[in-house]
Amino acid sequence: MPSPQAATPTPVPTEAPSKLLLKEGTDVKLKFAEDLSSKTATEGDPVNLVLDEDLKIGDVVVARAGAKAVGTVSNAKKAGMMGRAGELNMRLEYLKAGDLRVKLRGTKGKEGEGREGTAVALTVLFGPIGLIKHGKNVEVKAGTPLAAYVDQDITIEPAK
Repeated sequence: MPSPQAATPTPVPTEAPSKLLLKEGTDVKLKFAEDLSSKTATEGDPVNLVLDEDLKIGDVVVARAGAKAVGTVSNAKKAGMMGRAGELNMRLEYLKAGDLRVKLRGTKGKEGEGREGTAVALTVLFGPIGLIKHGKNVEVKAGTPLAAYVDQDITIEPAK
């Protein structure tokens, strides 16, 4: 039977600081956790995303791949008559990093600039990939990558 002292772990010295600064404008690589379509989406619907790659500050991971991120549908129009294409816009909300919510936005942008451009227009974003065809709904498949950016400086702890 181990002695009572063996049961208490000894503190291991770590090189990682306990608090790190995640800077505004940091790239966050997300992907869609589920299919999204302008045919079924309605304004205000939550959009589930996941972190595609570990989010790091230097060599320290602050959010692990697979962490949940959330967006909201800000505009959805079904494809219509006369070949009108569907529209689908979303606003990025946040990435869950441990107990923290890291605010996200869809444009690189610099501090001090207007934040009106923070919504991600999927019609523009996914146009070059060929997801939009004349008179079709906007269809985004689960696993589709989405670039996002940290919206404001935040103090964060290394991921556990």
